[in-house]
Amino acid sequence: MFAYERLRRPEQSDNRAVALHSDVILASSSPYRRELLERLRLPFKVVAPAIDEGRQPGEAPASLAARLALAKAHAVVQRYPAALVIGSDQVADLDGTPLGKPGNHERAVAQLRAMSGKTVVFHTAVAVVCRPRRYESQALVPVTVRVRQISDAEIERYLRAEMPYDCAGSAKVEGLGIALLDGVESDDPTALVGLPLIHTCAMLRAAGLDPLRP
Repeated sequence: MFAYERLRRPEQSDNRAVALHSDVILASSSPYRRELLERLRLPFKVVAPAIDEGRQPGEAPASLAARLALAKAHAVVQRYPAALVIGSDQVADLDGTPLGKPGNHERAVAQLRAMSGKTVVFHTAVAVVCRPRRYESQALVPVTVRVRQISDAEIERYLRAEMPYDCAGSAKVEGLGIALLDGVESDDPTALVGLPLIHTCAMLRAAGLDPLRP
């Protein structure tokens, strides 16, 4: 569902060409988000945003994901003001505790042990900013994941096989990580991988760029 309303509406005049002839930029260094955006068959560039992704004191996981998605888009818009920029972020929420990218084997083991037998909510945020259209919008898409009881031996086998150290929550649902789960609930299945494409498409259309129009 959309958790944040559009902040600014595009002008009513027909300036769709402004968005169409501007660069589309994905403000992310994630290969998973790049692969997802490629499904829309739109030409785009990838620019890594230079921002501090640290959590603010007392910040909830959902709020952290939403703030970082918009901050990434704004950081790239500062460098490319004529572009349509897409920013995204994901934070796993285990009973109110944020789980980010583990970065190494030891932290991944600790994350998966903590998640075993639990329900984890993955908050995936997306933001679209296009200054020429005076458009800015963001959405927060929760995905509820039920993790089955997993043994230490299974955790080790999984991590050695897939090495998901750059994934929030230490699991790739699009890969072998699906074997760790009992169920997934979401209205946007791509959100769990890292970029909610249903919501992204809706915002792109609102900004004047429809993937299904020539």
